[in-house]
Amino acid sequence: MHAMLSTAIGLSRKIVAETAKACFSTSTNLPRKKVVVTAKAFEETYQSLTNNGLEVTGNATTEPWKREELIAHARDAHAMLAFMTDSVDEAFLDACPDLELIACALKGFDNFDIQKCAERGVAVTAVPDLLTAPTAELAVLLALGLGRRILQADENVRSGAFQGWRPTLYGTGLAGTTVGIYGAGAVGQAVAQRIVGFGLKRMLYVDPDRLDPQTEGHLKVEAANSIGDLLQTCDFLFVCTPLNESTYHVINQKALSQAKPGLMLINISRGSCVEEAAVVGSLESGQLAGYAADVFEFEDWILENRPKSIHSRLHAHPRTLFSPHLGSAVRSTRRGIEQAAADEILRWSRGEDYLYRVN
Repeated sequence: MHAMLSTAIGLSRKIVAETAKACFSTSTNLPRKKVVVTAKAFEETYQSLTNNGLEVTGNATTEPWKREELIAHARDAHAMLAFMTDSVDEAFLDACPDLELIACALKGFDNFDIQKCAERGVAVTAVPDLLTAPTAELAVLLALGLGRRILQADENVRSGAFQGWRPTLYGTGLAGTTVGIYGAGAVGQAVAQRIVGFGLKRMLYVDPDRLDPQTEGHLKVEAANSIGDLLQTCDFLFVCTPLNESTYHVINQKALSQAKPGLMLINISRGSCVEEAAVVGSLESGQLAGYAADVFEFEDWILENRPKSIHSRLHAHPRTLFSPHLGSAVRSTRRGIEQAAADEILRWSRGEDYLYRVN
C-alpha cells in the first residue's frame, strides 16, 4: 500500500513539473511586448518594466530624439513612456500602428492629440498630482526672485562690484500686495497655500469653476470676474491655467494694455497661454514691471504656428527671470512621476484598468 501511494505521488509530481515546464516554455516563446522610453529615465523605471517581462528600448541621453528617430524606435512598439518633449498627432499614429498605450510622465497632455488616439484605440494616461507641490514652490521662487531682483543682485556680487551695502537694487516684495491667480486648479490652489503667509493685502483668482466658500475661506482668496480684473488690480499675477482654445494667448497685447502699471507676471502653466511678443512690448513700454517664466511658447510642439525659440528681446530684457521648465525637477518627484507612468504600462501589460486615463 505504501509503495503504491509513493509511486502515485511521484507520478503526480512528475506530471505537474512537466506541465509547468511546458507552460513556461510556451510563454517564453511568445513575443514580448515592446515599450519605448523616449527620454533619459531612472534605472529603477527601466527595472520595473524589464523585470515584468517587457522589452524596453530607451533614450539614454538628455537630448530628445528627433521625430524621425522616435518614429523609428516606436514603429513596432506597443507602449510608449512619453515626456514633455514628445508630441503625438495623426501622422505619428499612422507610422506606429501597433501602439496601444501612451503613458505620459507629465500632467499637461496638450501636446498629444488624445481624440485621434482614442479613435485609433490608443489609451493615453497622465500623472495628475505629483507635480503640484514642486511647481507651486517654483512659482513662489520666481515671484520673489523677480520682485526682489535676485538675478541682478547675484551678478552684483559675482562681478566684484559689491563693496558693501549701497542704496541700490530696490525691488518689490509680496507683503502688502494684491496677488492674482489665473486658474484655481490643483497648482493654482497650491500657489495660494504657499503665499498666503506673506502678509498679502488681497488674493484674487479667476477660474471657470468657482471654488466653494469653504475652500475660498481656507485659502483666503476672493473670486474676480475676469482676467481683465486681475490684470487691472494685481501687483503679481500667476498664470496657472491649462492650455486650451480659450486660454491660448489669453495674456496678449490687448490684455496687457489694461494691466496695472508695475505688474509682475509669472507663467508656470504653458508657454502659449502668454503671447511672448506682447510681453516684450509691455516690458519695453514700462507697463509691465517684470516677467518670469518656467514655460515658453516654442515648447508647445502640437501648435504648428509656435515660435521656434524664445523671443530674442524677451531673452535679453533685464526685467525677466527664467527657468528651463523645472516645475517638477525635484529628484524624488521625477522618480515618482516616471514610476507612476511605468505603473500604467504594467497595468496595461496585465490587462488591468488604468488609474489615470485621459481619453
